[in-house]
Amino acid sequence: MDKLTKFLSKAAPFQGDLDYHLIRVSMVIIYFFFGYQKWFDYEMQGLVPFFTHGPLIFWMYSVFGMKGSTYLLGVSEWLFGALILAGFWNKKLGALGALGSVMTFITTITIIPFMPDGWAQSAGGFPAMVGNVAFLMKDVVLLAVSFYLLKHDVVRASVATDSVLSGGSAVCGISSNHGRSDRVQPIEDYGVIGERVRSRR
Repeated sequence: MDKLTKFLSKAAPFQGDLDYHLIRVSMVIIYFFFGYQKWFDYEMQGLVPFFTHGPLIFWMYSVFGMKGSTYLLGVSEWLFGALILAGFWNKKLGALGALGSVMTFITTITIIPFMPDGWAQSAGGFPAMVGNVAFLMKDVVLLAVSFYLLKHDVVRASVATDSVLSGGSAVCGISSNHGRSDRVQPIEDYGVIGERVRSRR
C-alpha cells in the first residue's frame, strides 16, 4: 500500500490542480442540465412537492406562481453555473457562483426532513430512503463540492489581492517574469491567507 501511495503521489494528475478544475467543470455541466430542465412542463410538475415542502422556498408559489418559481430557479442555476465557469479566469466571480451554489444546496437539503413518503415503510422507514428523498441525498455531496470551490476561490482571490497590494507578483500563479502566468500553487502552501505575501514585503 505504501508503494502504491508513493507511486500515485508522483503521478502527473496528483501534482497540479486537476481535481480543482474537474470539480469546476463538473458543476458547470450539472448546472447547465439542471437549468435546462426548468423551462419544460414535466419538470415544473415534478418540482411541486419540493417547493411545497421546502421550509426555505414554500412561499415562492404564492409570490411568483408555479411557472415563475420554476423559471426563476432555472435562471439562478444557469447564473451560478456561468459564474463558476468564469472562475477559471476570475476567482472573485467563481467564489460568487460557488456561494450561490452553497446556498442552493442548503435550501434543497433542508427539504429532506419535510418530504412526505421519503422513507420506505416496508423496510422499517428511516434510514431506508426512497423517491424524492433519495433524489435529494445527492445534494449533500454537491453542497460539499460547492464549499470546496468556494474555499479555494476565496483563498486564491484573497492571496492575489494581497499580492497586488504588496507588490509581490510572484504569488498565486502571477510570475514576475514579464507578467507571465504560471500554475497556481496549492492552497496548503500558503497557510494563513496572505502569509507568504507579507513575508515578501
